[in-house]
Amino acid sequence: MNINGEIPLFLSNLTKLSEVGMPRNSLTGGIPSWLFNLTQLTYLNLLMNQLQGPIPNTFSSLKSLEYLHLGSNNFSGRVELDMFLGLNKLQTLGLGYNRISLVTTNNYTNTTLPELHKLGLSSCNLKEFPAFLHFQNKLRFLLLDVNKIDGLVPVWIWNNSRETLELINLSHNSITGFDQQPHFLPWRILEVFFIANNQLRGQLPIPPQSTVDYLVSHNNLTGEIPPSICELKSLQYLDLSFNNMSGTLPSCLGILSNSLVYLDLRRNNFQGKMMNGFMPGSLLENLDLSENRFTSQLPRSLRHCTNLEFLSLGDNSFHDVFPSWLGTLSNLQVLVLRSNKFYGSIQGSSQFPKLRIIDLSNNNFSGQLHQNHFQTWHAMSSNHLGVSSVMESNISSKNVNTHWPYTVTLTHKGVRTERNPSITPTSSRASIAQSFQQSFYWTYLAIFRNLTNLEALDLSRNELSGEIPQKLVQLGFLSIFNVSFNHLQGRIPQGKQFDTFDNSSYIGNPRLYGRPLSKEGQDLKVPGVQPTSNVSESLFPSERIDWIFVFCGVGSGLVVGVVIGNFLYERYSYRFTKRKDRWVRPLRNTRRN
Repeated sequence: MNINGEIPLFLSNLTKLSEVGMPRNSLTGGIPSWLFNLTQLTYLNLLMNQLQGPIPNTFSSLKSLEYLHLGSNNFSGRVELDMFLGLNKLQTLGLGYNRISLVTTNNYTNTTLPELHKLGLSSCNLKEFPAFLHFQNKLRFLLLDVNKIDGLVPVWIWNNSRETLELINLSHNSITGFDQQPHFLPWRILEVFFIANNQLRGQLPIPPQSTVDYLVSHNNLTGEIPPSICELKSLQYLDLSFNNMSGTLPSCLGILSNSLVYLDLRRNNFQGKMMNGFMPGSLLENLDLSENRFTSQLPRSLRHCTNLEFLSLGDNSFHDVFPSWLGTLSNLQVLVLRSNKFYGSIQGSSQFPKLRIIDLSNNNFSGQLHQNHFQTWHAMSSNHLGVSSVMESNISSKNVNTHWPYTVTLTHKGVRTERNPSITPTSSRASIAQSFQQSFYWTYLAIFRNLTNLEALDLSRNELSGEIPQKLVQLGFLSIFNVSFNHLQGRIPQGKQFDTFDNSSYIGNPRLYGRPLSKEGQDLKVPGVQPTSNVSESLFPSERIDWIFVFCGVGSGLVVGVVIGNFLYERYSYRFTKRKDRWVRPLRNTRRN
């Protein structure tokens, strides 16, 4: 309701009030003392406001409370957990994502504790698993992410609540493994298991067969993917990225695509052929195998993945012709084939009806690239306007809905970063760098003039000749322009965006003159700067190109990429989960009710 200011004072007169819910507002100030006069409260939800100050220990006086959520505020200071554990009717407790340090003790017995169903202690500066969890046998949701817990997950954690636990989040700690790890972790009805960004070592822990979402990225796992992973028939989301796993993929993994929606194996050491056996009716929407050591040809059974929107196979050793047969995938929007061993001409690419991002850089493509490639990729047109949305997979289980944004890997000044692309065709980006050893002429510029919202244009290291067309000044949104190392001549266009470009946009064209070059009508000398065919070097001098989405340049042949997107959701470093009944704290980039 966009409520501002302090918690409304008029509530103090409602002494028989049993439920107060004001989540997702802009409440400020502290928790007022009069609130504890409302002794009949059973439900208090102040989630996601801007409340601050200490959490009063007088919460222990609200003996009727069954539901208490103070998460995602600015509360600070030390908080004694015991004041809540004396509330015998309490079933839901959420304190996470504040600035508090939770203080626990070891003096608990089963008779003195409430039977919690949902517990959120994310980001509470915990250094170990709270001892009172020994006696919690009915937990459904347990959130202990973003703490300082290290060492092994104790056996009693999975022995307790074995029959009831549906979601557990242990991500962003320093956990190294599981004590007495069983073949399958034994929670019988677990659906969501997050344990990313820890220090897990050894083989991949296999969650229960009921698991729907399994996130174990950014750890130190080694070894192969056990074939038993294919026994998880309900699995829809699997993220093993950023580990040290190796070996070949189990052959059954392709068949698992009948349930999988999102599969991310990037930045490991997997090798050999990628999995085959994709079946008609595959639900797969996102497949990322980039930055591994896969070889051979692409499996033609990929054509059965008709729901596929995002396919990233970059930084491997695939050896194949351009996969024009992927053009029949009518939902494909992102295709990344960079840094492989693809070869030959780019034929049949006039399909791909929804393609918005394509990266073919650092391969062995050759021949000419016809302008039809630009004219038929209508989804890249600036005339194709729409509402911004993050590209993501939506996964639903019985009790939890999760939203997993796609990520694109970018390199800026030698540092790789990951971004979540939004799909809004209100801006376009083009990179045509390191061309096919064929001349690329300004006739293509008629196409670019139609991209009236073009923000970046890179035509460097081609065989362009003649003058820079004055009509390019009409591209009022252009913020990056690079025609370096061509054979251009004449005066550089002036006005609008062209007044913002510096010398680096034009070096390597000795017959160009005019601002920003240092001398009118005189060759620009570029001592010590030579064109290079090393595709790992920048299209701009001394650094790698800083594009928002995709770079298309090829090792020995023409590179084309026309990229469409609006802006990046940089603040989404985490993916969130939402609960249908309003409770669950966002876990990683999740829409909320």
